[in-house]
This record gives sequence, structure tokens and C-alpha cells, in this order.
Amino acid sequence: MKEKAVILTEAEIAKTLERLASEVIERECLDDLVLVGIKTRGVPLARRLASLISEKKGVELPVGELDITFYRDDLTLLAEAPIVKGTKIDFPISGKTVLLVDDVLYTGRTVRAAIDELLDYGRFKALRLLVLVDRGLRELPICPDFVGKRVETRPGEVVEVRLKEVDGEDKVVLLEK
Repeated sequence: MKEKAVILTEAEIAKTLERLASEVIERECLDDLVLVGIKTRGVPLARRLASLISEKKGVELPVGELDITFYRDDLTLLAEAPIVKGTKIDFPISGKTVLLVDDVLYTGRTVRAAIDELLDYGRFKALRLLVLVDRGLRELPICPDFVGKRVETRPGEVVEVRLKEVDGEDKVVLLEK
């Protein structure tokens, strides 16, 4: 795949996360808010958001990690032995507002799987979805509550989020086959 365009630079990602943190503070009650990042890149994004919210409001929000591997509807298509990274939610979510964080929203299937798994952890009060990039082309009726950037894409294009914690750099690019 070749890089077609840069969607967000390092500075733009930082600015976008600042804005998203402010939107969350403005629209959500922080007293019962917990963040859960979808592995892999949703986790560092959730941690960064929690840190930004803490800096702005002095509130420490719990951050969990969700591995949706066994909840995917395409599990048998992925591999005979899929790599499981493990879910880590060591706080109660029952009665809480869960802010589900992911890097890219595409078909909606990842979010559907995440909801299925979260329900195994308790009955949350509300579920909100925050994504860094919404690239459209949904297959399921999933709509994010907080969006960093909306990008119109075509089939055959891929939005790739690179984060320092995972990839050594912060950058969002559009790739073409």
C-alpha cells in the first residue's frame, strides 16, 4: 500500500485530542465516567484523553483495555489461532457512563463487538463512543458521539493511525492499494 495523503500530523492529533477532551468535559458528568480503549490504538488514545481531562479538571478517570478478538463476527476469517491481547477492566462499569475509545470508525463491526463484550462486565448507565477518525462506509448503524476528524474514503483505501506508544510516531495517513 502506498501513502496517498496525511490526514493528521502529530501537532494536529494533539490539538484534536485537546478539543475532544474539552467536549467530553462539557457534555459528560465526570463523577461516573470511565474510559475504555479498544486495543490496540484505542488504549493509548483513552489514556491520553484521561490525562488531558485530569490536567483540565483535576479528576482521575479509570481507563480500561478491551480486546474484542473473541467477540468479532469474522473471527474464523482472521486466523486459525488469533492473537489475543487480553481485556483489562479492573473497575466496575455497572451504573457508569462508559466512554468507548477507538482510533478509526469504519464498518461499525468493531464497536458492535466491543458493546457485546462490555455487556459481559456489567450494565452500564450509558455508552458513548469517541473516535479519532470517522471514515464512513458503515455496515452497521453505529454513530459516534465524539469525532476527532471525519474523512470521506472509498473502498480500497485504508486509514492508518500511528501512535508513539505503539508505532513510534503520531500520524494519521490515508493509504491506497
